[in-house]
Amino acid sequence: MTASKSRSTYGFIGGLFAIALMLEYSTPPEYVVGYLYSGAILLANARLSQSATFWVTAIAVILTLSNIWIPQGQLAGFPILANRLIAVLALIVTGLLGDRLRQSEDAIAQQKAKLQAQEQLAQVREDFASTLTHDLKTPLLGAIETLTAFQQERFGAVLPTQQKVLATMKRSQQTSLQLVETLLDVYRNDTEGLTLQLEPVDLATLTEEVASTLTDLAAARRVHLSVNYGDSDFRRSLWVNGDPFQLQRVLSNLLINAINHSRRGDRVEVTLESQASYQVVKVWDTGAGLQPEEFSHLFERFFQGQSDRPTIKGSGLGLYLSRQIIEAHSGTIWAENRFSQSSAIGKDRPEIIAGAIFAFKLPVYPRPLI
Repeated sequence: MTASKSRSTYGFIGGLFAIALMLEYSTPPEYVVGYLYSGAILLANARLSQSATFWVTAIAVILTLSNIWIPQGQLAGFPILANRLIAVLALIVTGLLGDRLRQSEDAIAQQKAKLQAQEQLAQVREDFASTLTHDLKTPLLGAIETLTAFQQERFGAVLPTQQKVLATMKRSQQTSLQLVETLLDVYRNDTEGLTLQLEPVDLATLTEEVASTLTDLAAARRVHLSVNYGDSDFRRSLWVNGDPFQLQRVLSNLLINAINHSRRGDRVEVTLESQASYQVVKVWDTGAGLQPEEFSHLFERFFQGQSDRPTIKGSGLGLYLSRQIIEAHSGTIWAENRFSQSSAIGKDRPEIIAGAIFAFKLPVYPRPLI
């Protein structure tokens, strides 16, 4: 506090003391006016130092007690003394509580400053990561274009064995580019929100298209990939109002996640269900399932779940991005374990895990399509 503000505060406190003293000594001792000093104590607590508050409280106590024999020149009776002592106790408690309040406010202010500093540091990190991610796209795109030129033999003949090496290098660069784009989208969605290009979308058609693009990946992992329509054997349409590109990313993320975490010979199946108000897509596998401690973290940023295939390790962004997209569509995404009960096991035995399910549901398209 500046010197001018301190002087004004002391002046105001002096004025309060003068008013209280005038009332104290112009009224009989039976009338306890010392409670008015509490205003001066609170003011000192709010604007002055702790030592200044102590002295203001001490002076208020002395002045309150002095009215026991001033101005009449003799000690008052016990009832008056008791009233004065109660007033003194109230003034002391006011000073103590005010000091405790000041300490609490100082602690809150310090904690708030720490949180603001942490938020600023986190924002700097976010901005740095976003800028770095954006700048990484250019060299990756250049590397992919160069590898494509080599594959097309623009710089001379390429042997078949060299073509295989170039194809592997290109896939690696494309994977890195996809990771960079996902990371960039995640940061952009967190800061700016996700902008959707909404139109009528048939989830059945979109799912079949995404599944067809992942057939080679499933075959390379020796995983059987299929699409079915719940209880029906016939193809049905599941219309929603959505962004085809973003929903395609969700389906691709869920299917790739299921394929990568499946073992040889496992099955990955997409089940499409139409409910009264929602269209539901479920991606399930026959792998080891999910651990109980994983459920609360599955859709968090950078979370990587446990896997029987440690060589297949994701970035921890696919499910987080999928959650962003589905929630932007006013939908819900979740995960659960798929259970089955073998007839060879007695009924008293617990259910056994037979895989994991990642699912989402979106509101049904609000009006019939013509």
